[in-house]
Amino acid sequence: MRLNQANSIGSIFVKMEDFLKNIIKTVSNKPGVYQYYDSKGTILYVGKAKNLKKRVSSYFTKNQSGKTAILVKQIVDIKTIVVGSEIEALLLENNLIKKYQPKYNIMLKDDKTYPWICIKNERFPRVYSTRNIVKDGSDYYGPYASVKMMNTVLGLIRDLYTLRNCNYNLSEENVKNEKFKVCLEYHIGNCKAPCVGEQSEEDYNTSITQIKSIIKGNINSVMKHLKPLMKEHADNLHYEKAQLLKERIELLEKYQSKSVVVSPTINDVDVFSIVSDEKYGYVNYLKVINGAIIQGHTIELKKKLDETDDALIQIGIAELRQRFESQSKEVIVPFKPELEDENIRFLVPQRGDKKKLLELSERNAKYYRLERNKQKANVSPTKHSDRILERMQKDLRMKERPVHIECFDNSNIQGTNPVAACVVFKDAKPSKRDYRHFNIKTVEGPDDFASMTEVIYRRYKRLLDEKEPLPQLVIIDGGKGQLSASLKSIDKLGLRGKITIIGIAKKLEEIYFPDDPIPLYIDKKSESLKVIQYLRNEAHRFGITHHRNKRSKAAITSELDKIEGIGYKTAQQLLWKFKSVARIKKAKLKELEATISKKRAKIVFDYFN
Repeated sequence: MRLNQANSIGSIFVKMEDFLKNIIKTVSNKPGVYQYYDSKGTILYVGKAKNLKKRVSSYFTKNQSGKTAILVKQIVDIKTIVVGSEIEALLLENNLIKKYQPKYNIMLKDDKTYPWICIKNERFPRVYSTRNIVKDGSDYYGPYASVKMMNTVLGLIRDLYTLRNCNYNLSEENVKNEKFKVCLEYHIGNCKAPCVGEQSEEDYNTSITQIKSIIKGNINSVMKHLKPLMKEHADNLHYEKAQLLKERIELLEKYQSKSVVVSPTINDVDVFSIVSDEKYGYVNYLKVINGAIIQGHTIELKKKLDETDDALIQIGIAELRQRFESQSKEVIVPFKPELEDENIRFLVPQRGDKKKLLELSERNAKYYRLERNKQKANVSPTKHSDRILERMQKDLRMKERPVHIECFDNSNIQGTNPVAACVVFKDAKPSKRDYRHFNIKTVEGPDDFASMTEVIYRRYKRLLDEKEPLPQLVIIDGGKGQLSASLKSIDKLGLRGKITIIGIAKKLEEIYFPDDPIPLYIDKKSESLKVIQYLRNEAHRFGITHHRNKRSKAAITSELDKIEGIGYKTAQQLLWKFKSVARIKKAKLKELEATISKKRAKIVFDYFN
């Protein structure tokens, strides 16, 4: 019975494979979008391709692994949509992903509704902000990722132009029939009252044309129009009008000076950059008009099938250009994406202002990632630490996550007052109550290796005796020498293989493993290296502080230990007050009594006098 069931299931898989192969045979070689469906008719995955047949067949001819293999096993139907170009396919793919949110597609982690500046399609158009786009022929500019930026632009427009803000229907017939009366806005100078015919439609529309140029970032073209007009009014002795235009030009220049100006030679350019980790990609977008950055936005993309940076940046370009309605012909990118479009020229700058623009975009993407990680850490601290520990486990090739980490460092000056420090991190965070100081007992002179052997033995001998939990990871501040010295104690205690122990050399941040002469170099940007560096620096700080205290105590004792009845704390009080032993010798009895008890003051005074 079981054999028959197995045979029937196997035959179903064979039939399904044949069915899908037959579909692939009929797929077009043109650009388009493909959709994979499961047995319930749900879309599993949406993809775009320059050549549909090649792309779709690649899923079934190659030996897939990981999530892709799981996806392929679930496919029972394939549908395709042919389009005119690869860029059209990219835009369609982006829209379908947003509509259906398939299980295996990159997920756009940005569902905010951003505000727009609307210039209403009406006689004497109003200019205002809105989050709702109505398809009535009105002009919409944006969206603005920063509301503050949008309000700055609207504030500039209100300062420059007197526009109506009422919602009356100012048709020719209504104005002629005197249906409206002037309001307070007219009396305080914020409106020229087109509702009663005080302002012509031509004059009002001239302002609207200039406003459109300002919103688009073409401030220079507006100033070119205003400057000769100002001169003309001044020549005709219309000084009030000339003064008004002068104030407008000054406002525009002030606003332009506050914009991030890169280079006046760069005109109408889009800039895209990407930073990514194992789970997310962050795509930053900058819009540059006449050398000034007028828009900037970053989106977070969640990976589903280990997508490459190329795949992520293509999604980002399609999404952000569509969202911000960009028609720029030139797009600056960190690498050339596998995307062809006759209307777009992709540029990878090597130097100059455009390279600086790309670097600025990358900094914004990194800053956004940092902020997002901080937010996630605040919302779910355990999730944040789990991610770091998983990264460390992978980077250091460990069998388990290093939940408990200890780091050791030695401190001495030419062999005097040798000490060592042990700092403890739990869940990638300092556990200060578990920090320990060690005074070196068996080593004489400056011998860091022997000191490290002693400290490691004492630390883990005690943990074993007291049956305390051992750390998963031990970090030694030093290279191969200190690591080898530590291993002597680890072997003596029989802990080899039970604890992962590594050494970190300061110069090149090299990670050394036991019995491996070749060091490991972890990515400088990796969170793993940052945690290791934090541990090393914390051990150094903790050790140096203890060493400094011990030295100062020894220095005090050497001067004042001959006085019978005066201890360390009393000597310290005197030095804090008088700063030196020489001043203590010269001090009067009353001065000493003001600092320490009368009895001790008398002892010190009698000793020096």
